[in-house]
Parts: sequence; structure tokens; C-alpha cells
Amino acid sequence: VQLQASGGGLVQAGGFLRLPCAAFGLTSRPYVMGWFRQAPGKEREFVTAIRWSDGTIDYVDSVKGRFTISKDSVTNTVYLQMNSLKPEDTAVYSCGVRTRGGMFRYAPGYNYWGPGTQVTVSS
Repeated sequence: VQLQASGGGLVQAGGFLRLPCAAFGLTSRPYVMGWFRQAPGKEREFVTAIRWSDGTIDYVDSVKGRFTISKDSVTNTVYLQMNSLKPEDTAVYSCGVRTRGGMFRYAPGYNYWGPGTQVTVSS
């Protein structure tokens, strides 16, 4: 299984970015696909995730109202639309796939991870 993420970059505060992440080689439908981020000197943080079966979504409070996760079930792709970006959103963003049930926010429960993409928001 391979995850390919892209769309990171440098943007000014208040700007936007869209991060797609496609999963290749899955033999069954994902249970959940989600995004985590890690800023320098900080622990990895859950950002958002979406359940494939019914579209249930969870967001960390700090991104609610600014970030939107969506999915394309045909291509096993998840999208993270990030609006009104803030300098504190600066981090490496990684997408992951859970193939079995469990807590959306529990990183060790994700079976596969993409390589991460850098998002830098300047003030």
C-alpha cells in the first residue's frame, strides 16, 4: 500500500492550501483516512479524519471552521482544504489509513502512512 500526498507549500497567513492524499494498493475499503501534523519540537497532533462508510468526520478544535476534509471513494483519495491559515498551522502534514475500526485520533491505530508534506504559514 502506498499513500501519495501533495499540495504543501509556503503561504501567507489568511491564505489557503488544499492537500490531496491518494491511497494505492488497498485490497479493501478504508475504515478511516485522516490527517495528522507535527510542528518542530512538538508531538504529532491529530487534525481530522473521515470514516469511509458513512462520512463521519472529526476535527481537532483548533481547525474547526477553517479546515474541511472530504473524500473520493472511487479513487481512495482524501482531501484537506485548509482556509484562513495561521502561522501556528505550520507543520509537516501526514495522511494515514486505518483499515479497521477504532478511535479516529489514535495515531498508532493507522496501518499506513504517507511521507508527509510541509505546510509553512508566514505571518
